[in-house]
Amino acid sequence: MLDSTKIGNFIAAKRKNLDLTQQQLADKLNISFQAISKWENGSAYPNVEILYDLGLALGVTVDEILSGNEKVEEGLSYSKAGVDISYTDSIKSEMSAYLCSGDARVLNGLGPFASLYDIHFQEIKDPVLVLKSEEPGSKQKLAMEYGYTESICHDMINHLVNDIVVMGARPLAVLDTIVCGNAQKDIIKSLVKGISEACTENGCSLVGGETSIQPSVIDPGVYVLTSSIAGIVDRDRVVDGSKIREGDAVLAIASNGLHTNGYSLVRLLMEKMPEIKLDKVEGITFVEQIMKPHTPYYKAIKELFSTDCLHGMAHITGGGIAGNLCRIIPKGLCAEIDRSLIRILPIFRYIKAQGRVSDEEMLRTFNMGVGFILVVPETKKGQVMQTVEKHYDCYEIGGIRKGSAEIQFTGRLNWL
Repeated sequence: MLDSTKIGNFIAAKRKNLDLTQQQLADKLNISFQAISKWENGSAYPNVEILYDLGLALGVTVDEILSGNEKVEEGLSYSKAGVDISYTDSIKSEMSAYLCSGDARVLNGLGPFASLYDIHFQEIKDPVLVLKSEEPGSKQKLAMEYGYTESICHDMINHLVNDIVVMGARPLAVLDTIVCGNAQKDIIKSLVKGISEACTENGCSLVGGETSIQPSVIDPGVYVLTSSIAGIVDRDRVVDGSKIREGDAVLAIASNGLHTNGYSLVRLLMEKMPEIKLDKVEGITFVEQIMKPHTPYYKAIKELFSTDCLHGMAHITGGGIAGNLCRIIPKGLCAEIDRSLIRILPIFRYIKAQGRVSDEEMLRTFNMGVGFILVVPETKKGQVMQTVEKHYDCYEIGGIRKGSAEIQFTGRLNWL
């Protein structure tokens, strides 16, 4: 049991040792000096949200505050190594709210060693699990720098889901990992909240994960995100490109910007030309443009999964159209793409002009406005486009022909 008098005396002693008044300590914590007074006279405890900052201000750990004693022994401890178990436990307890998805298939919650998920689906006769891991790349560095904490979580989950729905899979469950140098409660809560909300928007559940504090490996204030997903598809409904035939149409679904690729080039551009950060592109700043979250495509295509319209799908990420569409083109066939039909977004025109980037480099590095590609029978393309356009722009950019090259470009990019 906590001893409020002992805790209060400890706080008062540490404050005085640092030659701080109650008001000065209150200013450091952005609270009233009356709160400090109540702690020190034993009539109240510091709440859990402020314990970590209080420890930093006094130069002690949360464990030492709660015990009312400074650990002066020479032996090593986890706290001395930079990991405060009492504080991290309090963070974990607050994560549970974001893991309550209401999904009856999630059979346990926060606490067990692993998560349990019921994968029995009566309508799926021959179930196949579809598994993928993903991270938001160097975009997460910019996200932390410019305050897009929750937004980067949507980037990560939307990218992750897009990578499995290309195979016709229904997304089920996500496990996240947050690696950091020091755990700041507000940031951890914001990250878990963002991941949970992104999962809900994609029709799946955040069922658990890992928060790993590594003070000797990761710098304080740095957060590294990654996540894994499990989806499910009936073996007979797997979309892997094997049904692609000569004469099929290649349809583009529009992106909203860079998504999660090309940020190493963008960061180099920002380093060389820092003034561009506040330049306006289509009425919003360059930073706002490049931090738009990755477009989620599942909601636009899931209606098509029960039809025979989808012969192949490709998520356009690093490597551009050529580097991703080639993964699903069968031997002996070629996807002929007319570059003049690609609806280039203004942000890519701006990057090309400011960085004097070649067409070839732009196509290899960015999606150029094409975030997702569908290969469909020529006779079904109208039906497919009508379905997708309930959510996003969808248009034809090419077709499937016989040939030895998996991808063949024609035409020129239209930069006007």
